[in-house]
Amino acid sequence: MEKISNALKGRDLLTLHDYTADEVNLILAEAKKIKAMQKAGIPHPYLQGKTLAMIFQKSSTRTRVSFEVGMYQLGGYPLFLSPKDIQMGRGESVADTARVLARMVDGIMIRTYAQSEVEELAEYADIPVINGLTDSFHPCQILSDLLTIQEHKGKLKGLKLAYVGDGNNIAHSLLFGCAKVGMNISVASPEGYQPNARILQLAIQDAQATDAKIEVGNDPVAAMRDADVVITDVWASMGQETEQREREKAFASYQVNTDLCSLAKPDFIFLHCLPAHRGEEVTADIIDGPHSVVWDEAENRLHAQKAVMALLMQS
Repeated sequence: MEKISNALKGRDLLTLHDYTADEVNLILAEAKKIKAMQKAGIPHPYLQGKTLAMIFQKSSTRTRVSFEVGMYQLGGYPLFLSPKDIQMGRGESVADTARVLARMVDGIMIRTYAQSEVEELAEYADIPVINGLTDSFHPCQILSDLLTIQEHKGKLKGLKLAYVGDGNNIAHSLLFGCAKVGMNISVASPEGYQPNARILQLAIQDAQATDAKIEVGNDPVAAMRDADVVITDVWASMGQETEQREREKAFASYQVNTDLCSLAKPDFIFLHCLPAHRGEEVTADIIDGPHSVVWDEAENRLHAQKAVMALLMQS
């Protein structure tokens, strides 16, 4: 088994903005290597004897399974902690939870609502903390997206990615991810649903180092034109269910369908973090059609996150 780089040992993963372009590319390279080992049946117990505490304030399919299976395949033990299993948020502070867990486990993954909870965990825990999703960011998803794009396109730098939909945690993390790897990104969202202005400014700063172009506007046609990669997300995320009807009206002209995708390059690929609502943000003929790579993308959550865990949590 090849050794893994120790360049990121002990780090947290809160957002991709915190990582350099070289560090993001290192994660992708290690993910590719770990994936190849798994496919070849080569054991890779980089985290033998290690334990990952997995805090889930939000339920999940892909995050739960990919982190849990990933830790097993890395030789470690995943410890699932639901809101019913721990005292955090029920009388114990985030800081105290961080201090306690840091004495017992080797890493923490948290999937929650507020980004501030992830940041507070990282502040008070002297072990790696991994952001499994917040309302603001989803860095692990975007690492798997980048891995998938790299596999299908052979490169990242210079490609154009079109994101059509809500300026949410996926949009925010795509802005950072594209900026870090030199991929151009064009975001189209309705007024009132655009990415956070501060996050956009940080991404523009990041893009200066890689010459990536960032465009954010309201026109899905302009965003889609000549795109190599097309991405969307649900119109109402978890916790926004009461806004569903209002959002359906606002996003009616932002559906990713055959007409809109005809503006992309003929060999475009389509990604979606899932779960998807066919007939809303995307039509079935796109997500289930020949351009879709969503199942490769979903699988790559496993490989990208194994690379993150191995790099951050190694002895």
